[in-house]
Amino acid sequence: MTRLLQLTLVAAMLSTTLSGCFPVVAGGAAAGGLMAADRRTSGAYIDDEAIEWKASDAINKTLRDQIHVNVTSFNRNMLLTGEAADESIKEQAGSIGKEIANVRNVTNELVIGAASSLGDRSNDALITSKVKTAFLTENKFPANYVKVVTEGGTVFLMGMVTRQEADDAVEIARGVSGVNKVVKVFEYVVVDTK
Repeated sequence: MTRLLQLTLVAAMLSTTLSGCFPVVAGGAAAGGLMAADRRTSGAYIDDEAIEWKASDAINKTLRDQIHVNVTSFNRNMLLTGEAADESIKEQAGSIGKEIANVRNVTNELVIGAASSLGDRSNDALITSKVKTAFLTENKFPANYVKVVTEGGTVFLMGMVTRQEADDAVEIARGVSGVNKVVKVFEYVVVDTK
């Protein structure tokens, strides 16, 4: 092989290797930025991601078409929203959630009924987006302190917040069109202002 051909092959391999690394590095940097602007420790942030994935997988594998569940975790506190076929399915989902490693608490807000439609879910996504936008517009607290989940027009607010931040978040969310009810699933913190 000629020297030029060898250098060309090495350059081609490096360019594909390096370009493959860029999204990983950029994704890691973005996740690091989100963690830095969050009150959770980096360990809790990573645990929350794992809890959501593991619980969703375990619940859906076990209960299959008897449930439509959304699993949200914040600081190892799990929120279950969606619909369950009956009370025993709802309770089973909560029990499965409690068995997931690192979960401190499960708030089971599943409702009994048929799974929501795609249109209902789209409407809920729109409401979530409007609530988050209202948090940014009002600018009473850093918007990333509060996680917003909407199910059936009910807005669930999670996060590690002060009592004042919680009150502000609820007031803002209640003022958003399409919101039927606001449920607090907060963990309260005291912030030293010195």
